[in-house]
Amino acid sequence: MSSSVALYEALTTAPDDRTRARVIAEAFERLEERYPHLPDLATQGHVREAELRLQKEIEQVRADLRATELRLQGEIEQVRAELKIDIEHLRAELKADIEQIRADLHATELRLQKEIAHVKLDLLKWLVPLMFAQVAAIAALVKLL
Repeated sequence: MSSSVALYEALTTAPDDRTRARVIAEAFERLEERYPHLPDLATQGHVREAELRLQKEIEQVRADLRATELRLQGEIEQVRAELKIDIEHLRAELKADIEQIRADLHATELRLQKEIAHVKLDLLKWLVPLMFAQVAAIAALVKLL
């Protein structure tokens, strides 16, 4: 009985229900022997069910990805705001330091100008008497000669 026609003939010629049941059981047994992977085959329903389950999981992953993306965007914005505050703080500190350096530079410049004026005055104190002494010495030399 390797074909459907042979199965049909065996069923129609069987004298009682018990023999028919045996013929059907033997047919199933041969079918299972011929196709041992038959219980593992997926039907259209199984494939559709798996497809729907995968689509649901894909949508869940997409939703999780969107939530993660939104969370990360929020964290990025928070870090940007913190960096802005830090940058403004550093700018203020730099401005204060620059102003302090300018004030120190101006004070140093004024002190140097005072010292230069004092040195000029000291030089004049020494040069003027020395010039008069030179003129007197030259006049004395001229009289002697």
